[in-house]
Amino acid sequence: MKKENGYNQKKFGVPVKRYCQTLELKNDIELIREYIKRHDEFHHWPEIRDGIRSVGILEMEIYLYGTTLFMIVETPHDFEWDKAFKTLSKLPRQTEWEEYMSVFQNTGSCTVSSKKWKLMDRIFNLYE
Repeated sequence: MKKENGYNQKKFGVPVKRYCQTLELKNDIELIREYIKRHDEFHHWPEIRDGIRSVGILEMEIYLYGTTLFMIVETPHDFEWDKAFKTLSKLPRQTEWEEYMSVFQNTGSCTVSSKKWKLMDRIFNLYE
């Protein structure tokens, strides 16, 4: 789907909350291409996706602009961020995945997802 056409949003049938995060990639076009490839449906690791879902995350999307990644995480209202990511970090292959991805990320030697990705503050909505 082209970005100009928008992206469909899933309906979960329960109230959800959203977390937004950002992370910088190294400024290397070949590394960025490889990063994208490792996240596509043919190259991602299914056990990582399953682990993300097992801690209660309903949806996770990553967008790219230049070297900036923007992640949206949707969860049920009772989701506990710190608890979930502590659990996630201990799941099989999670540390291996983080190390596998760290070569692309401008985060130093940190290999813990919850420390690499920076939570963002919302500063505007349509104030309904």
